[in-house]
Amino acid sequence: MRFSRMIHAVDLHAAGEHGRVIVGGVSDVPGATMFEKMTYLRDSRDWIRLMMLREPRGYPAANVNLLLPPTTPEADAGYVIMEQIEYPPMSGTNTICVVTTLLETGILEMHEPTTRLTLESPAGLIGVVATCSAGKVTSVEFRNVPAYAAYLDVPIEVPHLGTVTVDVGWGGMYYVIADARQFDLELVPSNGGEVVRVTEMIKAAAAEQLAVVHPENPGISGITIGQLYAPSPTAGVSRRNVVTVSTGQLDWARPATWTGAIDRSPCGTGTCAAMACLHAKGELAIGEPFLHEGILGTVFTGRLVEETTLGGRPAVVPTIAGQAWITGFAQYVLDPTDPLPEGYTMGDIWGG
Repeated sequence: MRFSRMIHAVDLHAAGEHGRVIVGGVSDVPGATMFEKMTYLRDSRDWIRLMMLREPRGYPAANVNLLLPPTTPEADAGYVIMEQIEYPPMSGTNTICVVTTLLETGILEMHEPTTRLTLESPAGLIGVVATCSAGKVTSVEFRNVPAYAAYLDVPIEVPHLGTVTVDVGWGGMYYVIADARQFDLELVPSNGGEVVRVTEMIKAAAAEQLAVVHPENPGISGITIGQLYAPSPTAGVSRRNVVTVSTGQLDWARPATWTGAIDRSPCGTGTCAAMACLHAKGELAIGEPFLHEGILGTVFTGRLVEETTLGGRPAVVPTIAGQAWITGFAQYVLDPTDPLPEGYTMGDIWGG
């Protein structure tokens, strides 16, 4: 049988969050920068995202990354991140999965005990230090693009919830961040449905009421993701958070039907956005470790390493450390007679 497409991929999870990395079967795409390559994929080859993330090959919490040749000699490899409704410029868990794939499969040479490399993401260059032992990547620490606080302690009006106080931070994506104690909501897996419902309403309202545009790249704009936080039940952890990734369009008239996918990890770019907001409030110092816990109890260690500016705005440079584990190797194929070549979504688990 001849398949019309055959894609080679590595499946992983980073602190519980699924991350698929395409290592073969997709050719390079036009673009002078990784951001331009991302834009080309979004506008001209979106079938890759749809085929790999929708059913029957994907599910609502899935993510996929495409390895590409870098556009600058400073980088060892490039990658574009794809999620259910967007192409985020940067993602922490996906970066950790990409590094683990590159080194554990031998695409890039592993050096023990430490491998240093530079990745080119659509958001910019990402410096990486991977701790390695016996052929295994035991920790990935990356230096993210500068993060900043766009709004602090701003009240917004959220239908069905009332007035909600939020922060908005950039950590590679624009996050609206709210204290879950405003809703008497415990951040545990059994409350996942309500966490998603509340977060999606806050995100939709914030996106309508609080405009954001990246200070140096006007092609990046808008709040696209939401985060709730609360004190952690774990001793020594700074706080717990849950990020919700949208899986469909929202209808204010039918809030009970809203669904999304909870980030199973502590969320790398969400941690960076949270740290930027805390620093702007004077609650997190440069060099102070920030242990951020996800809904599964897994932890990323964040740290702000320096102050800087971003398009004239005060900003900080964050690092995130975490680990990923390979869960499988696969060849995803498309039969030319398949009536659903780009997959599908359904309202039972995908929402509107």
